Amino acid sequence: MRTIVRPAALIGAWFDTLREEQRETAQALRGAVLAAEPALEQSIKWGNLVFSRAGAHAFAIVIHKDHANLQVFNGALLRERFPMLEGTGKGLRHLRLRYRQPVDTALVEALVRASVALVGPGGPAEGSA
Repeated sequence: MRTIVRPAALIGAWFDTLREEQRETAQALRGAVLAAEPALEQSIKWGNLVFSRAGAHAFAIVIHKDHANLQVFNGALLRERFPMLEGTGKGLRHLRLRYRQPVDTALVEALVRASVALVGPGGPAEGSA
């Protein structure tokens, strides 16, 4: 009989796979995202920590060799208010964070709140997959 892996255990295992500097950045990002919007659901998808709201993807922490990205699925709508967002395309933008540098938690929290405010209560994010 198969058992379901609990999301918390899977997320803990994901953090365990990261190098120390990656883990520190990812944990700081996760803390800031959840401080801004504690009701977000967390899961591991495509090897990334994904935050969803009402079943729609809202944010993701994506680990790279020398930096982490906080992907914002409706980030294109926030580009004027947050010019530090990078990327092109219809909806997705990302905030690049270098390892071993402090995470600007106030910026991340403001970005998360602005993104969630655009969506409204419980609605899907623009450009979510």
